[in-house]
Amino acid sequence: MRARTLGKTGIKVGEVGFGAWAIGGPAELGGLAVGWGEVDDRDSIRALEAAFDEGINFYDTADVYGMGHSEELLARVFGKRRAQVVIATKGGNFNDEAGQWQKNFTGPFLAGKVEESLRRLRTDYIDLYQLHTPRTDEEYRQALGSAETLDRLVEQGKLRAYGLSIGPVEHGLRQIGDGFGATIQVVYNALERGPEEKLLPAAKEANYGVIPRVPLASGFLTGKYTDDARFDKRDHRSRLTAEQKKDWVEKVNRLKPIAKELGLTMTQLALQYILASDAVSVVIPGARSADQARQNAAVGKLPPLTDAAVRKIRQAVE
Repeated sequence: MRARTLGKTGIKVGEVGFGAWAIGGPAELGGLAVGWGEVDDRDSIRALEAAFDEGINFYDTADVYGMGHSEELLARVFGKRRAQVVIATKGGNFNDEAGQWQKNFTGPFLAGKVEESLRRLRTDYIDLYQLHTPRTDEEYRQALGSAETLDRLVEQGKLRAYGLSIGPVEHGLRQIGDGFGATIQVVYNALERGPEEKLLPAAKEANYGVIPRVPLASGFLTGKYTDDARFDKRDHRSRLTAEQKKDWVEKVNRLKPIAKELGLTMTQLALQYILASDAVSVVIPGARSADQARQNAAVGKLPPLTDAAVRKIRQAVE
């Protein structure tokens, strides 16, 4: 698989990684589903093994993916091969005693969450620790204030690097200006192109590693869903509006002839579109089966899209 550098961290990663959100299974924050529904651990382990065998070395998880279960699965699969993989996790979200969804990005809170993730991952270091989507200006300022603590954890060898998994795109621009961390994880796909105008160019210039998440638009860019798709209440996609689904399906239907013309599956087209940007370090599609993991990994071995193909994709979704 082709390799890229994770921004100023200097860490080499395959350009296609593994998003370990879905394999965590059901999870709730404040009574809201934030997982992908039920999943069989045996399938998840096979998916992780297949990804590794196909050259994927970057695995992205979080402490709330399955409320820790995703991290535990990574430990089961890679415990004896720790040095061969790059593990990124996240913290900052939790349920309080009243069962309400809260966010905390203070240094002391995050230091405790790092220790919990280290125990679940059964490792003594985390390659990349990301603050998990501060959404308000107040939360963003709180995140900035954690830098001293996170720098100390880097000095102690518990973290190799840290960054933000941003909510609003504007926070990524502010992060670059404030010089916080080394990476930016952001929602970016062919249907949600907000980062393209300003964030991707700014990140490239400042040498921040960019990690696009939800690269398949919650599965819609695979082309398998219609606008009347229904999802289990334990699946976070159950909160998608009818208007959102209709808009995405219409755009995906305009992309299907392009994929056919290029001899690509819809998944390949979607991931290749993201990787056409040299500002991107690694894209993190999820996989719930070994076959899905192999298909994702294969994208890192395909010829890159031409500029003409990228323009055609953009025109189709505008």
